Amino acid sequence: MHAQICTIGFAGKTAEEFFCLLEQAGVQTVIDIRENRFGQLSGYAKFPDIAYFLRRIMDIAYRHEPLFAPSPEIRKAYRKDRDWSRYEASFRNLMRERGVPQICEIGAFEGTSALLCSEPGPEKCHRRLVAELLAANWGSQGHQVEVKHLFLDRPAKRKTKKKPTADDPAHPH
Repeated sequence: MHAQICTIGFAGKTAEEFFCLLEQAGVQTVIDIRENRFGQLSGYAKFPDIAYFLRRIMDIAYRHEPLFAPSPEIRKAYRKDRDWSRYEASFRNLMRERGVPQICEIGAFEGTSALLCSEPGPEKCHRRLVAELLAANWGSQGHQVEVKHLFLDRPAKRKTKKKPTADDPAHPH
């Protein structure tokens, strides 16, 4: 069996950039691996909006898989000390305790899926670790699994509001 596991984060991307990355990769299913998918800072990626947008705009299936989310303790420790190697070791240990990747069926990832989290890039995000665990496990079973990280070549530009000036025709005199 062949599977392509993409990873994507919504932070630092406009909705247009986010959905274009999914479209260009041919993603068929987005698997949300955030523990808290209701956060106000998530914007267009907040549940249930993200599920609606994916289905309605792009005909992409959505599923939530909290099994792949880091524990609150791991996130809290990382926010405190920013020690990525400790975070990674703790997260890999948590995945072993949960039986990941052994309990995961490759059939649920057939085609092209994308693991969704918030971090802009995959370097220091648990979605990369999950993708690597799944790919290594299934690859050792003879399956063809490709991991592809979806991110912008450049940081997203934030649009700023232009302050009206006296010379601006839209500015009331």
